[in-house]
Amino acid sequence: MADDQHYDVIIIGTGAGGGTLAHRLALTGKRVLILERGGYLPRERDNWDSTAVFVKGKYRAPEFWYDKHGNQFPPEVNYYVGGNTKFYGAALFRLRPEDFGEMRHHDGVSPAWPIRYEDLEPYYTQAKHLYLVHGRHGEDPTEGPAGAQYAYPPVEHEARIQQLSDDLGKAGLHPFHLPIGVNLTQDENGRATHDSACIRCDRVDGFPCLMGAKSDAQVICVDPALTYDNVTMVTDADVRRLETDPTGRTVTKVVAELNDGATEEFSADIVVVAAGAVNSAVLLLRSACDRHPGGLANSSDVVGRHYMRHNNLALMALSKEPNPTRFQKTLALNDWYLGADDWEYPLGGIQMLGKSDADQIRGEAPRWAGAVMPDMPFDVLAHHAVDFWLCGEDLPLPESRVTLDKDDAIHLALDEKNNITGLKRLRHKLQGMLGHLGMHEEHLLDHSIYLHKGMPIGATAHQAGTVRFGDDPKSSALDVNCKAHDLDNLYVVDTSFFPSIGAVNPSLTAIANALRVGDHIAARLR
Repeated sequence: MADDQHYDVIIIGTGAGGGTLAHRLALTGKRVLILERGGYLPRERDNWDSTAVFVKGKYRAPEFWYDKHGNQFPPEVNYYVGGNTKFYGAALFRLRPEDFGEMRHHDGVSPAWPIRYEDLEPYYTQAKHLYLVHGRHGEDPTEGPAGAQYAYPPVEHEARIQQLSDDLGKAGLHPFHLPIGVNLTQDENGRATHDSACIRCDRVDGFPCLMGAKSDAQVICVDPALTYDNVTMVTDADVRRLETDPTGRTVTKVVAELNDGATEEFSADIVVVAAGAVNSAVLLLRSACDRHPGGLANSSDVVGRHYMRHNNLALMALSKEPNPTRFQKTLALNDWYLGADDWEYPLGGIQMLGKSDADQIRGEAPRWAGAVMPDMPFDVLAHHAVDFWLCGEDLPLPESRVTLDKDDAIHLALDEKNNITGLKRLRHKLQGMLGHLGMHEEHLLDHSIYLHKGMPIGATAHQAGTVRFGDDPKSSALDVNCKAHDLDNLYVVDTSFFPSIGAVNPSLTAIANALRVGDHIAARLR
């Protein structure tokens, strides 16, 4: 398809950053072109099939990256309209105010951001309303102040999770309703009403939503943006490089390979990269030229560096009583987010995962051989399972980085033991409480089917860093508005801009920042 039209803005990527930015700019009336590497995710029964999604990885990108030893691994990436939000668990947390300042950890220092929590708070509020986040401010003592209460009430706990919440409260802790983005209307008993888009099923976490009821970027932002005549999208457009004018200060061409093998060039006054922390860095590195020999926006040599992905554990406990919960992802606990009485450094947070089923447990069977009750079939194990997600902060190390080799293959170097002591202590805290929470104390099992079968480097769902923002062009690639220091019309609005990652899911921060940068770009276009 020949396209000789010049646009006001080109956005590369449709996830939490790019999709949200497109929605923001649609209202300006300016000509916006969205370029998406994939197409729309097919709606089919396999969307909700555990074996297809988790065991076989049917919807993951059919590609391999390389670790620092040259070993191949399959990354946890999905190239569809909506990006990785099609498969995320829609847990939409704010970073804590302390996360925006310098914070000391056991293995080093998490750096300060060039903006404060107060600068992003109005956009956090807009983001939670836009993405239909259900929650209640005031329950989590670690959260920062909010400009407005949630527009949607928290998703009510089912009976077993309510009991868990009560037991945690009796232990002197502060469990709270997990903030989650779903299009749900509940009756007085917490059940989905007959006209609710969300049906409170057990497929919210890690599955695409067949009902269109999960607040992913496609449903919430991209599709509504495309109803405006000034917004256009080209799918199956794999952007290969960005070209600049002779001065090197302005991106003049966006070169993409289309699904039919053709190469097309697009141009715009402003170009925004939002392809994910790894692929955004790859695009900038691949776009090296005479004026930018180390890659675009890389005079500081930070592009590709400081990659982060959280230190995560997916764990399954066995309840002594059956756990018939379907919508389990309703509870979180941050009491040890900033430290503990026996540990001066941050540990991280605990939240519920989606409910395990027999197929997921069967997929773990080789790893769990001899570790569970041998007389308990998979379906009975699943009926007693209570699933937790533990999240600790990964520190931004310059040697944790994305690079390209001469064959254009992606290499990802990662220190998998970076700052993991806090996460180990968090697991110990949970393990020590199991008996008081109505669970078998001896069974807290790694549920690594959520983490690429125990390969931490493959768990790239929370990828961040690589194109950090900051005030100093010598130590950052982007300025405070996420514009490249080295170029006049290039922005990056996915989680690449993070200088640190905190210990909560990064999506809401990416969304809020896209709204913030969107206002800046809209003012510039005026």
